[in-house]
Amino acid sequence: MPDFIRIDPASKVPPYEQIRASVANAAANGDVPVGFKLPTVRALAERLSVAVNTVARAYRELEQAGVVETRGRSGTFVAAGGDDQRAEAVAAAQEYADVIARLGLGSGEALDIVRAALRQSSPSV
Repeated sequence: MPDFIRIDPASKVPPYEQIRASVANAAANGDVPVGFKLPTVRALAERLSVAVNTVARAYRELEQAGVVETRGRSGTFVAAGGDDQRAEAVAAAQEYADVIARLGLGSGEALDIVRAALRQSSPSV
């Protein structure tokens, strides 16, 4: 059972989003390779002490984003297709970091700007 998926019960972030972000970040950082088999929805729900539907929603969103793929009864795996999306996100982040450096803004302010932009484009962030 992977230990990179954790839930912080005190967090204001919904559990499904914490699961989704944990898997997406692990895949983006290369902590889990393409083809890595994720736990079943039921097994992960039991381990994290959350509802099965919570894990199922996280897996659905990950699949829609191309981060994972479900292969029927074989299970859910980290997908290669998400690599293009991650590469695009990394390139955009680097461009943003370059602009922030050029403007002389601090990293705290830069992160605040990103959070505000994410909230504007996706209110659940």
